[in-house]
Amino acid sequence: MDYNQLAVNLLDAKSLISSLGAIGLIAIIFAETGLLVGFFFPGDSLLIIAGVASSNAASSVLGEGTKLPIAALLIGAPLAAIAGAQLGHLIGVKVGPKMFDKPESKIFRREYVLKAEEYFNKFGPGKAVVLARFMPIVRTFLNPVAGTLEMPARTFFLWNVIGGVLWTESMLLIGYFFGDALAPVIDRYLIPAVLLIVLLSISPILIEVVRERKKKKAGGAEAAEAETAQAGAGRHRRG
Repeated sequence: MDYNQLAVNLLDAKSLISSLGAIGLIAIIFAETGLLVGFFFPGDSLLIIAGVASSNAASSVLGEGTKLPIAALLIGAPLAAIAGAQLGHLIGVKVGPKMFDKPESKIFRREYVLKAEEYFNKFGPGKAVVLARFMPIVRTFLNPVAGTLEMPARTFFLWNVIGGVLWTESMLLIGYFFGDALAPVIDRYLIPAVLLIVLLSISPILIEVVRERKKKKAGGAEAAEAETAQAGAGRHRRG
């Protein structure tokens, strides 16, 4: 037996899919969204390659006998994503304040809660939960933060379902319908393609950040002009 074939690179989507199959992929989606230690899994590329692996191009990407059942993925992946996020929200409700209030923690920092709270207030809880699905790492930590901020369970569940379905189904179907086109270049262009999808999904956030910076600069300039005018008025009065 060649034990090298049993090795699984946890950061390589192709290695994960070829070694663990559909059930393993579904389990990883649950771990990435629900278990806080799963933030390092390559969820986006994993789903896209899984879609390719369920298309007619499966053999050219992962080898013979590796075709995955698309129906099982389209049902199992969103359910795993939704269940995982619900677990993350529950963890935040139960132990969130203690978990994020440890100064010595390098992962569960209080600043995450403060940033997420600002994010929630700026975009609203629904948009925040949905957009977070398309952002690596954020989709792992936003769920417990939402629980820590006491986001109502019903509200979180509604937007969690919408976000979970949109994320998993879109990534899977991109791989499935464009499998033949992606197969020859998947190693070279998959990461840039995923980054493009992430950038498009967070574009509303980026636009808002740019607007906020412009407002701050404009406010700073107005404040400086006001101080200059006051100083000038003071000199005239003294004169």
